[in-house]
Amino acid sequence: MSLIPLEIIEQQIFLIRGQKVMRDTELAKLYGVETFNLNKAVKRNLDRFPNDFMFQLTNEEVRTLTFQIGISNKGRGGRRTLPYVFTEQGVAMLSTVLNSERAIKVNIIIMRAFVKLREMLATHKDLALKIEALEGKYQQHDETIKEIFDAIRELMTPDPVPPTRRIGFNTDN
Repeated sequence: MSLIPLEIIEQQIFLIRGQKVMRDTELAKLYGVETFNLNKAVKRNLDRFPNDFMFQLTNEEVRTLTFQIGISNKGRGGRRTLPYVFTEQGVAMLSTVLNSERAIKVNIIIMRAFVKLREMLATHKDLALKIEALEGKYQQHDETIKEIFDAIRELMTPDPVPPTRRIGFNTDN
């Protein structure tokens, strides 16, 4: 079996319901089995797949995902059930259910892809925190500079000349 590039697998990992998941159809292709057979093997071992390992998509999630990844509508003769998606733990459990040499090798590659994505997300979070700190620092500097300019403007504004009293005799009384 030739190795599947991590980039290919990374493109097949989606964020649904706040979890990184892979669809049953992509997993079946990677494992070299039909989607129907993969799901049948899972259903024979449902006790190994709690809701945090695998769940079925809703119609709305399928539409959103289809739009997001650009899968064309197959029309008649296509899938009659909503797809299942598997979390990282569910994918790990699949190798025990499928129990083939290919499943084990593919699983190792998929686990590496999940780990790489997790590391990338952690890096992005660290970077976002650093940028946020810099923005706060510069915003504070901006406020300080504005105060300095306001003080300079105040010093540059001439004092208003107080009205002078006329000297002499006033006949208005």
